[in-house]
Amino acid sequence: MSACSGESATVGGGANDPADRSNAASGDTINLGAVIPLTGASATIGEDQRRGIELAVEKINADGGVLGKKINVIIEDSGGTAASALDAARKLTSANKVPVVLGEYSSGVTIPLGQFLQQQGLVHMNIGSSSPDIAKIGSYSFSTIGLDTIASKFTAEYLYRNGHRTAALIAPNNAYGSGVADTFKAAFESLGGKLTNTVLYTEGQTDYRAELQRLRGGSPDVIVYSAYGQESKVITSQAYELGLSKAAPWFAIYLSMCTADADPKAVEGQLGMDVNYIGPDGQSYEDAYKAKYNQPFATTFSGYAYDAVMMAAAAIEKAQSTEPQEIAAALKEIGKRYPGVTGEIEFDADNQRADQPYAVLKYTGGKWEPPTEGRGPKWPPTQTQTP
Repeated sequence: MSACSGESATVGGGANDPADRSNAASGDTINLGAVIPLTGASATIGEDQRRGIELAVEKINADGGVLGKKINVIIEDSGGTAASALDAARKLTSANKVPVVLGEYSSGVTIPLGQFLQQQGLVHMNIGSSSPDIAKIGSYSFSTIGLDTIASKFTAEYLYRNGHRTAALIAPNNAYGSGVADTFKAAFESLGGKLTNTVLYTEGQTDYRAELQRLRGGSPDVIVYSAYGQESKVITSQAYELGLSKAAPWFAIYLSMCTADADPKAVEGQLGMDVNYIGPDGQSYEDAYKAKYNQPFATTFSGYAYDAVMMAAAAIEKAQSTEPQEIAAALKEIGKRYPGVTGEIEFDADNQRADQPYAVLKYTGGKWEPPTEGRGPKWPPTQTQTP
C-alpha cells in the first residue's frame, strides 16, 4: 500500500467526505487524518503508531464521541518518503477535507508534511519526529513528542553523571540525525565531555563497516547511537561482528526504536533512553494495548499517536468546532497541562512539548528491563521484544 496509490484505511466511525472544512462534522462522523509509514524501513513503528490511533479512536467513541458524533481517522501510508507523504496529505486535505493531520515518524518526512499543512492553514500534530527544526514549522504545528533538545540533554546528563567523559556518536544523515548530533554535542560538551567522532550515515546501505570503524578513533568511553528500521538491524549486527559492542558500551537514543528490528544477540545488554509511561492513564493504556493486540508494545511510539488523537478530540470538543483555527486555539489551551499516557504534556511558545518523562532501560534476554533511572516511577516491566 502506498499513499500515492490512493489506498488508505479508516479507523473509527466510518467514511465521511464533507463538502468543506466547516462541514467536517456533518452526518454522524468527524474525520481526522494521519500519514504514517505502514510500509518501508520504518513499518514496525508505523504499525505501532496505527495501533495507538486505533485505541484512541475506540476510547473516544466508547465515551460518547466528540460533539455527539463518532470520531474517524483516515490513515494514509507514507511509505517512509516525503513525496508519498505529501501526496497523502493532499488527498486528505482536498478530498477528505480533514482539519487535522497526524504524522509522520521520520523528521525528514514530518518537516515537509508539517510545512504543507501550515501553508494550507490546517493543524499538524507531530507524533514521532524530534528534529529541532520542527519547532520552526509554524503556529499550526504541535508535537506530542519531545524534540532532540530535550532527549539529548537527558542522554548527555545521564552519561556524564555515570562517569563517561568521551563519546562517539553515529546517527542517520538526515534532519533527525543531524538534530541528534548537534544537540547531543552541545549538551555533552557543556558538561565538560568531549565528542571524539560524529558519524552521519547514509540510509539504505547494506554495509556500514567503514562508518563503524571510524567510531574507534579517540577510544571513546561510550558509543551513542540512534537508528531505526533496517539500518538499525544492519548497524547493530555489524558492530557486533566487528567487536565494537565490546570495545565500548553502546547507548541508544530511543532504545525501543533502535532495537525494534535488531538481532537480539547484537543488542544484548545495551542501555538506552526512552519515553517513560507515567501518565495517569499509562497503565490503562498498556492494559488496553495488550488486551487488543495480545502482545506488549513493539515500540514506545504508539503512545505519542494515542495522545495526539485524544488531544485533537478534546480540542474539537472545547472549541465546539471543526475549523482548524479554532482547533489550534483550543490545543494551545489544552496544552498548558494535558494528562497524556506519555506523561504530562505542556506546549511551549512554539507548540512543542516543553518536557518529556524519560527513563534509562536495559535490553536483556529479549526484554526491556524496568528503568534504572528516570524522571518517573514506572516503565511497563513486562515489555517483550519481538524482532
